[in-house]
Amino acid sequence: MDQFVGGGTTLIEAKLLNRNIIGIDVNPMALQRCKEKCSFQHNSDSKVYIKSGDARDLNYIPDMSIDFICTHPPYADIIKYSIDIEADISHLNEKDFLLAITQVAKESFRVLKKHKYCAVLMGDIRKKGHVVPLGFQVMQKFQSAGFVLKEIIIKEQHNCKSTATWKSQSQAHNFLLLAHEYLFVFEKDDSMNEIDNPPAMLGRIE
Repeated sequence: MDQFVGGGTTLIEAKLLNRNIIGIDVNPMALQRCKEKCSFQHNSDSKVYIKSGDARDLNYIPDMSIDFICTHPPYADIIKYSIDIEADISHLNEKDFLLAITQVAKESFRVLKKHKYCAVLMGDIRKKGHVVPLGFQVMQKFQSAGFVLKEIIIKEQHNCKSTATWKSQSQAHNFLLLAHEYLFVFEKDDSMNEIDNPPAMLGRIE
């Protein structure tokens, strides 16, 4: 599952790997692009499901029915992916975005099967010349939802559309470019979240 399917990269890769996938997004234009990109012929029996929906509410997906989640949420309001879609969390400021991600993490935990993995690609942002560690804030939200952190993979940024703009800004205002993102790999392992509590004592201690 990819609940922020965007341009459809995960759908294409799943089809090539002969894996069933459901791609979800609140933006009809994104969903239309996904349908077009996934219309290619391939010797595969995989099924690609494309659905309009909010990542914070996956009520149409049963508990523990997903084998793997691979997704790339927006980075708060750094890039707005729609003009007036109310459910688009790319319009939210940092505080409200993290509240939204909290619900996204809970729904991800609910629909994922036990001992399966959830991979989230996320980066940091810069506000008024200072780094906001959005990546690790999102990581903590997924941990709070019950996920156990399996791996942190560093992905270098190369040839992004906005690189030239940010490079000139960094030179003018004396700050470093954010040149990496994090791929957080979480496991749904309930046993890792259990805390060993000693049995309660009976009676009073004098």
